[in-house]
Amino acid sequence: MKKIIIPALLTAFVIGGCSPAATNIFGKRTPLEKYEDKLEASGLENTPEGRQWLAASERALHSPVVINLPYRQAGNFSLERPQALGLKFSAKQGERLHFDFDKKDSASFVLYAELYKQDATGKATLLQSPDTNTSEFNYDVPESGTYVLKIQPQLYRVGLYSLSIAVGPSLGFPVADKKAYIGSIWGDVRDGGKRSHEGVDIFAPKRTPAIAAADGYIVGVREGGLGGKTVWLRPEGQNISLYYAHLDEQLVREGQSVKKGDTVGLVGNTGNAKYTPSHLHFGVYGYGGAINPFPFVNREVKTAAVVTSKKLTDQLRFIKDVKTNEFAAEKNTLLWPLAITAKGYIVELPDGQLVQTSFSVVQSAAQPIKKSKATLATALYKTPSPDATSGVTIAAGTSISVMGYFNGYAFVRSGEAQGWILES
Repeated sequence: MKKIIIPALLTAFVIGGCSPAATNIFGKRTPLEKYEDKLEASGLENTPEGRQWLAASERALHSPVVINLPYRQAGNFSLERPQALGLKFSAKQGERLHFDFDKKDSASFVLYAELYKQDATGKATLLQSPDTNTSEFNYDVPESGTYVLKIQPQLYRVGLYSLSIAVGPSLGFPVADKKAYIGSIWGDVRDGGKRSHEGVDIFAPKRTPAIAAADGYIVGVREGGLGGKTVWLRPEGQNISLYYAHLDEQLVREGQSVKKGDTVGLVGNTGNAKYTPSHLHFGVYGYGGAINPFPFVNREVKTAAVVTSKKLTDQLRFIKDVKTNEFAAEKNTLLWPLAITAKGYIVELPDGQLVQTSFSVVQSAAQPIKKSKATLATALYKTPSPDATSGVTIAAGTSISVMGYFNGYAFVRSGEAQGWILES
C-alpha cells in the first residue's frame, strides 16, 4: 500500500480522543503516596529508618536495574534495611505488558508497584499505580520508549514474592482464521524502493471474516484507490485508527458501534491487490501518521522461563574483585540479594546501589570470614559511612564475627547485635 492520508473525519477523532483510563491517575493520591502520608503523620518519616526508606524509593526510581522483556524474578525484601527495587526496560508501542505479582506471605506484607515512563533526560512520569490488593495488571504501551517499574514494601513489613512481566499484543488479531499468517511486514520495499510498506499483510482464504481488533466505532467505509474496499475503525478510548484494506466486501456502516471480534468485512484482493493472493492489509494510524502494527497484533505472547531455585534470605559476598561498566567492588564486599533472575542476582551494595551479578562470583555470607574480639567498647553503625547513625555499643572483649567489608568498614555480628565498624 502507498502512504495513506487519514481523512479529515478520522483526524478529528485522533485529536479529540482521550488517553486510556488505565494511565489517567493524575489528580489523586496513589497507594504509595497515601502510605507516605501515614509515615509523615506518625513521625516515622523523620526516623533514620524512615529516611532510609524514602531514600531507597528515590534510588529505585532514578538508578534502576536494566532488564529485558519478557522477564521473571523471585524477589525478597529484607527486614535488616529499608529497600526498594527499580526495573528499567524498553517497550514498543502497541504491546500489552502483563505484570503478575505473587506474594509468598500475602497476609504479612504490602507491596507497592508504580509504573513510570522515562524520557531522554531521565525524568520519570508516573503512569500507573495499581491497588495493593491487585496481584496483576496490564499496561498497553502508547509510545515506544523506556519504562521503569518501582517495587517497594511498607516499612518493617517485608517478605518473599515473585514477579513476571509478559509481552503480548494490545489488539486482537484482525482475521478470524487460526491459519491466517502475516506474509508482508512493516517497512517492506514497494514500487522498486520508491516507498515502504505501512502495514502488515495477513494472508487468508478469500472471504474469510476480517474482524474488529477492539471495541470501537466505524469511522470510514470507502471504495476506490489502491486500498480498494476499505474500513476504518476507531478503538474506544485510544488515539489510533485501524485500517482494513483490499476487502472483498464491507459489512459495516459509518457510525456503527462494534465489539472486538465482530465481522467488519471479508478478506479479498480489491484495489491494487487484484493480482495477488487474497489478504488483509492492516494498518494502524495515529495523529503523526502510520505506526508499525505488528506489536499491536503479534499473536505470540512472550513469557520468561522459570528462574533458578536459590535461597534469597541470606546475605551474599563477592568471592573475588569484580569490575563492570556499572560498578567495581572488592572481594568479600557484603551484598543484600533482592532478586534472582535467569542471569543471576540483583543485589544491593552497602551504599544502596542496585546491581546485577552472576551466580558464579558470589557466595552465601551465612558463615563469617573471621572471628575476633573487640579490643575496646565499640559502637555498631547502621551504614558504612562517617555520618552514619550509631546503634548498640558492644563492650571490650566481646566476641564478634566479621561477615563482610565495604569501603574500609567491616560488617560484624555479636549475638543479636550487628552493624558496621571501621576496619582495624
